Amino acid sequence: MRKFDGKVAVITGGAGGIGKEAALTFLKEGAKVVLVDLFEDSLNKTKEELVSYGEVVIVQADVSKEEDVKNYVQKAMEQFGQIDIFFNNAGITGKRTSLIEQTVDDFDQVYAVNTRGVFLGLKHVLPVMIKQENGSVINTSSIDGLRGSPKMAAYAASKHAVVGLTKTAALEVARKNVRVNSIHPSPVDTQMMRSIEAEANPDNPESVKGAYSKAIPLGRYGDSSDIVALVSFLASDESKFITGAQYRVDGGMGAL
Repeated sequence: MRKFDGKVAVITGGAGGIGKEAALTFLKEGAKVVLVDLFEDSLNKTKEELVSYGEVVIVQADVSKEEDVKNYVQKAMEQFGQIDIFFNNAGITGKRTSLIEQTVDDFDQVYAVNTRGVFLGLKHVLPVMIKQENGSVINTSSIDGLRGSPKMAAYAASKHAVVGLTKTAALEVARKNVRVNSIHPSPVDTQMMRSIEAEANPDNPESVKGAYSKAIPLGRYGDSSDIVALVSFLASDESKFITGAQYRVDGGMGAL
């Protein structure tokens, strides 16, 4: 029997590197998957790549909009009748600039996706899990949700807020056998990091990658599979006595 036979997983940010890797892992382990993302073309492409592994439903949504969140939950329930795993993963970095130069609009945009998006996902998925009296939620924060991050004030603040949401939700639903945890990755070798590198040094983004890699004790970026191995553990019954926890997957950066 596979780890997630009979389970349904909803993944926001489902067309990104980590989201797609999570979907592949869940599908291979027997789950049915609902992929949620802002970009419809990317969703269609991702579905084409994954559909041979199992049943995949895609829903275009802006996670910062409540009606869109209600819709992806409704679509999951109409299609499958349950949500067992919720990988609350969608996020953006925002513009790289000092705190005093950060505009209110930029700050609000980052918070809308990274914090309100996580909040709305919890608000509308948790009632399903409470009714089932079973479920696991994994919220994607960041190492910057556990420390300061120069020139990334909005991002760091929004990811700190995810910790507060995670702990509070975990306490509110624990007696219903629903678990809520957060993960805190270091830089991961995905398109998001390509954008950060290019913004930091448009003429030589590879130099930025080299500098970031040297700051990680293991000497490299994480791979999506490194992150998803932790997500899979937290989604499974192997972690059935773990809730409200913050898990670093950061190549040793938390030890510095």
